[in-house]
Amino acid sequence: MAEGRILIVEDEHIVAMGIKRMLKGLGYTVTGVASSGEDAISKAESTFPDLVLMDIMLKGELDGVEAAKEIKERFDVPVVFLTAYSDSTILERVKKTGPSGYIVKPFDEKDLHSNIEIALHRHRNEKEDLEEN
Repeated sequence: MAEGRILIVEDEHIVAMGIKRMLKGLGYTVTGVASSGEDAISKAESTFPDLVLMDIMLKGELDGVEAAKEIKERFDVPVVFLTAYSDSTILERVKKTGPSGYIVKPFDEKDLHSNIEIALHRHRNEKEDLEEN
């Protein structure tokens, strides 16, 4: 079974619940569901996730790219983007945040699982390397 605490940031309730069900089925703990960038930052601060699944288009003032940038800077949590948008302008903005993954909707459970596992593994290795030096 997989391990990891994951925050879902998705403004479409039905989609968020589907992702939550997938994650629980894979053995992950869902720390919360946020529908805006502001809510995502607040929940990341209070729930200490190991990873954030971030939609790009969100309700509120901050979109997913801006929220991801702040979450990475403040809490050092890897972010995997989940989005229906793959145009070059958005992709350029996303790349500047140093994402741990980018999944284009619609996706299946295997895509989600492999991206999460790689992101968590990479983040753990980076932290171990920093602690050793």
